[in-house]
Amino acid sequence: YDAATIHCGKPWRMPTLVEIKELINNCTWSWTIQNGVNGYKVTGRNGNFIFLPAAGFREGKSLYKVGEMGFFWGICTPMISGNGGFASSFSFNLDNCSCSEYFRHCGFSVRPVSDK
Repeated sequence: YDAATIHCGKPWRMPTLVEIKELINNCTWSWTIQNGVNGYKVTGRNGNFIFLPAAGFREGKSLYKVGEMGFFWGICTPMISGNGGFASSFSFNLDNCSCSEYFRHCGFSVRPVSDK
């Protein structure tokens, strides 16, 4: 269930729901354009930052909400529903950022994290 470890190898992994909520609640989010791509510059208290692109999502062969919204997977194990067809995720647009569950068959972005 860990796409980051499978594709990038250890020590890379998917972020936990706790880590995602920490990012949402304890960082400064600034909507910006980087290399022609809309998204958020997310800055931590220590001044380090990451860029999360508003890459939209893929369903089948179609892309949706590119440049308007970002959709990212967290640890891909059943969370609230207990249904293996859903996984934890977070999404954002210009006005809002939230955690939820979504259908695993949709193509969301992956932002690996490392403990090292």
